[in-house]
Amino acid sequence: MENCKLNAAVLKEGIDATGRFDVLSKADGVPLVAIRLKDSTNFSVFDISENLRRFGWIVPAYTMPADAEHVAVLRIVIREDFNRSLAQRLLTDINKIVGELDAHAVHAIKLSTAAAAEGASKSTVDAVTEAFKGLAGNKKAGVC
Repeated sequence: MENCKLNAAVLKEGIDATGRFDVLSKADGVPLVAIRLKDSTNFSVFDISENLRRFGWIVPAYTMPADAEHVAVLRIVIREDFNRSLAQRLLTDINKIVGELDAHAVHAIKLSTAAAAEGASKSTVDAVTEAFKGLAGNKKAGVC
C-alpha cells in the first residue's frame, strides 16, 4: 500500500507540473489521483479519457454528483501492479493527448475563421462544408 501511495504521489506531482490540471484528491486514503482541467474551453476530460484508450489506458471521466455537476474529473486508481515506469508513461501519454487536442482546437478555430471570412453571402454551414472539402481535395470516398 505504501508503494501505491508513493506512485500516486509521483503521478500527482507530474500532472500538477503540467499546469493544465487541478489535483482534487487528497494525499491520504485510497491511492488515487482525481484531476480536472483548469480550462475546458477547447476540450474536456471526457475527450482526454477517450483518447487515452488509444494507448491502452482506461481512465474514467465523470461529472460530480448533485450540487457539483459542473465539475468533471478524471479518476486514476493506483493499483498494486502500477509502477513508476507506468506512471511516467501515463504522464507522457496525457501530455501527448493534451498537445493533440490543443492542436485540433487551433485547427478548428482556423477553419471556422476561414469559413466565416470566405463569404458573408454563404451560410456558416456552407462555408465550413466548403472549407472541409478544400482540405479533402479530390478524394471521392473512404477514410484513408
